[in-house]
Amino acid sequence: MMKKILLLMCCTAMLTLFGCKANYPVAQQSGDDDIAYLLFVSTSDSRNTDIEVTVDETTRFTARTVKSRKANRRGTRYSVQPGKRKITVTKDGNTIYDRYVFLSPQETKKITLP
Repeated sequence: MMKKILLLMCCTAMLTLFGCKANYPVAQQSGDDDIAYLLFVSTSDSRNTDIEVTVDETTRFTARTVKSRKANRRGTRYSVQPGKRKITVTKDGNTIYDRYVFLSPQETKKITLP
C-alpha cells in the first residue's frame, strides 16, 4: 500500500515538473515593430497649424500641430522609420526646427515647436 502511494506521488511530481512548458522560449510579435512616430506640439497659441516636415532631406509631408496639453489625446502621430533621423520643420517658408533625433521602434517622439 505504501509503495503504491509513493509511486503515485512520484508520478504526480514528474508530470507536474515535466508537463509545464514554462521553460520553452516564447516568441512575441506585434504588428509594426519597425515604425516610430512623430508628434508635433506647439507651445504658442497657434494650434492646428499646417507645417512642412522633411525627414532625412528626402521624405516630405504636411503635418498639423496640436497644443501641448491636448497632445496625448488629440495629436496626430506621423510614422517614420526608427533610427537617427534629421527632422526639419518649416512654417511659412521659415525653418523653425532642424535637428537630429534618435527614434526607437514603437517610440512616439514629441517635437516641441515655438
